[in-house]
Amino acid sequence: MIAKLKGIEERFIKLEQLLSDPAVISDQKKYQEYLIEHGELNKIVPKFREYEGLLDEHKEAKELLRDPDSEIRTMAKEELPELESNIDKIESELNILLIPKDPRDDKNVLLEIRAGTGGEEAGIFAGNLFRMYSRYVESKNWKMEIIEKNSSSSGGFKEIVSLVNGKGAFSSFKYESGTHRVQRVPETETQGRVHTSAVTVAVLPEAEDIDIDINPADLKVDVFRASGPGGQSVNTTDSAVRITHTPTGVTATCQDEKSQHKNKAKAMGVLKARILDAKVREEDAKRAAERKGQVGSGDRSGRIRTYNFPQGRMTDHRIGLTLYKLDSIMEGNIQEIIDELQTYNQAQALKATV
Repeated sequence: MIAKLKGIEERFIKLEQLLSDPAVISDQKKYQEYLIEHGELNKIVPKFREYEGLLDEHKEAKELLRDPDSEIRTMAKEELPELESNIDKIESELNILLIPKDPRDDKNVLLEIRAGTGGEEAGIFAGNLFRMYSRYVESKNWKMEIIEKNSSSSGGFKEIVSLVNGKGAFSSFKYESGTHRVQRVPETETQGRVHTSAVTVAVLPEAEDIDIDINPADLKVDVFRASGPGGQSVNTTDSAVRITHTPTGVTATCQDEKSQHKNKAKAMGVLKARILDAKVREEDAKRAAERKGQVGSGDRSGRIRTYNFPQGRMTDHRIGLTLYKLDSIMEGNIQEIIDELQTYNQAQALKATV
């Protein structure tokens, strides 16, 4: 570990030199790349330097145990336990910092929620989940922008797609992908029976031009009249846009804006994210064995969570976490769940490195 950290420190010093080089400063693309890398290493290097300082203090204290002065020996003996405790603490922190970072973690998120089995009740719960995530986004001072929505007759959603803008959004949302099951008595149920419904959630990192290159000749763009509730101009002009990437068959639609130009820009963002997501999934499948034991961050077919309203209980089946505060969770207080999932994945990653 020490050798690896010294290599990181050397790179950090080199980056500081590069960032003050006029040739690099004039190349904004390269400058930004170096600046981002420097920012990441700046989380590790100060901690490593603190760790080295503690190791030096520990070495000096051990040497003082052989000092002829009994008072100095006693002081050194008293210092050692605290020094060793601090060394262990920082060593653990460094081990976590050295876990390879998901390069997508800081990206914005494309959040897709779709009603599954359960009819109208599934649509209602899709709306509940969207509200839960909206409240969470507000608590983080992020922004949520609706890209596409298909409302259900009961007031929920058959489907709703939104973009979450915020640094670290993907790192928080990535474990939400999968099937969310709800158990409760629907408002339309006259016998008081508990029904089970399901909603699927997909979380995609927003794609940037550097992530994926799309040939404009591979795109088919269709415009049509927006449907569903909306302002008069939304429903009476050909403002809705559907873009199809012909090589992959991936499509994206946006009809939320009155402007065809804005809808096209939004749909293009969704299309890029979906194509990148498909590419990443293909790569992940090739190294699935390496990820054994980690919490899945993209399997939409797997049931990941159950929300049991009669018992006020939420259970995340991947890590066996059960919380009896469903009302609070549905108000967007999901940070505790996210923290538990991240901690579990860090522990699995540490085991893998060992």
